[in-house]
Amino acid sequence: MRSPIFDYLDSILTATSGISSGETAQYIPELASADPSRAAVALCTVNGTVYASGDADHGFSIQSMSKPFAYAAAIEAHGLEAVLERIGVEPSGEAFNELSLDPVTGRPRNPMINAGAIVAHALVDDGGGEGAGPMLDLFSRLAGHPLEVDEAVAASELATADRNLGLAYLLHAAKALEVEPRRAVTGYIRQCAVAVTVRDLALMAATLANGGVQPETGERVLSRGTTRHVLSVMTSCGMYDAAGDWLTSVGIPAKSGVAGGIIGVLPGQVGVAVLSPRLDAHGNSARGVEMMRRLSEDLGLHLMEASRPARSSLREVRTEQTRAGTATVYVLQGDLVLSSIESLVRTLVESPPPTAQVVFDMSRVDEVLPVARRTAAETAARLIDEGHRIAIIDPESTVPRFQDSRGRPVDRWEGLTAS
Repeated sequence: MRSPIFDYLDSILTATSGISSGETAQYIPELASADPSRAAVALCTVNGTVYASGDADHGFSIQSMSKPFAYAAAIEAHGLEAVLERIGVEPSGEAFNELSLDPVTGRPRNPMINAGAIVAHALVDDGGGEGAGPMLDLFSRLAGHPLEVDEAVAASELATADRNLGLAYLLHAAKALEVEPRRAVTGYIRQCAVAVTVRDLALMAATLANGGVQPETGERVLSRGTTRHVLSVMTSCGMYDAAGDWLTSVGIPAKSGVAGGIIGVLPGQVGVAVLSPRLDAHGNSARGVEMMRRLSEDLGLHLMEASRPARSSLREVRTEQTRAGTATVYVLQGDLVLSSIESLVRTLVESPPPTAQVVFDMSRVDEVLPVARRTAAETAARLIDEGHRIAIIDPESTVPRFQDSRGRPVDRWEGLTAS
């Protein structure tokens, strides 16, 4: 049985396919020539399961989505207080490449704009143009496999790096950057040119969602304190001068990149990533922003959402004799959002019920969000197609009327009746 979560991600791509506004990053020749029709979406749970749709294996450069991770590396290497002396944490309200520093301290305003990102990179890797150094190693650990620099993108960016060089010389003059400016910019650009896929990015985002532990490998890559701080800065500064609109409409820590990618994090639940190369006036993917907005709305991702999801919706699985014969009973719990019901769907896909009769006991369920209801209905339809009979125990009428996705009624039981 194919998980209906894949179908949901397919629907996100279909629903946003008509968005063609914006254009590729024209100031970097290699990015300007990118195929604007590319589109992908992926999510990764904190348990390490990745779901992806579209051009999920297409490689593109990480660009500014590298900034939160480089900032985290600087904190891990030098400590938070030392990094705060060099880089602020206030939203700038300006474009990502603005030529400005704090007028009082001379520091970059935050690590998510280019000025702050150049300083963060220099704090960790001052090796210059020979490679991305520690950044490449860190990104590979976050993604769970070796990554490489896209040399064509790096060369294209280096050839048009005047603005970043101007920032670096300003920083150097203000004594905020101790590394030679050209070496710092070369290393920073190579950091941004690391090639990734949306699968890689979803895993990297899920590492932040998982408190710094890579979900597939189980390696603690970042400390819990560093992760919390980085997510806080992403929330307020990650989407540049559109950060306020983003926080109110999407409501998750996020970071965009000018190759068309966006990553988002719901702490404790999932990491998400999207790709679409056309950029809006803020330098964020136009279609990607809408994909993320739909994901947030459908999945209940907004940080201000009052739901209380468990990491898993599945409390217990047992076999029991009922009035309809031997049944496999799945006991659910908590508020059902996609991130919590995903564990149930994965269990059903990997270990199909051994009995014809399947019962879902919702006695301990408080609330079911629309996306969880839709996912559950599609799962029920597939179980029925495979010959199972479905029943639901729902004494509190948590689900007012339960049908599968094809309109077929599902039996409602008030309780199990022993035979």
